[in-house]
Amino acid sequence: MDAIFLNEMRVETIVGIWDWERKTKQIVSIDLEMGADIKKAALTDNIEDTLNYKGVSKRIRKFVEDSDFQLVETMAEKIAEIILVEFNVPWVKVRVNKPGAIRGSKDVGVFITRTQES
Repeated sequence: MDAIFLNEMRVETIVGIWDWERKTKQIVSIDLEMGADIKKAALTDNIEDTLNYKGVSKRIRKFVEDSDFQLVETMAEKIAEIILVEFNVPWVKVRVNKPGAIRGSKDVGVFITRTQES
């Protein structure tokens, strides 16, 4: 199985459990890896024959901008659900990072893998 990826999509949103996090937007960084059979698209050179990553990006960006989750775990799970259902991919890997959330480290976050069956 092939994959299409999107790395370091940076989105401003409300996320966190602390009072200040509920009032101040923070940047999250999102990486996506999505299962796709790109063979047909490679032969036809037609966007209709592949996963439109611009469409995925626009949908996920809007969703995250409008969200206000307490946990990045919940955000990652909902992102995976949207991609599996709306874009009908067989599997997706989602990584959500909160850069600078922990003093002394570059970022912190979660990485999940979900399939159509799970």
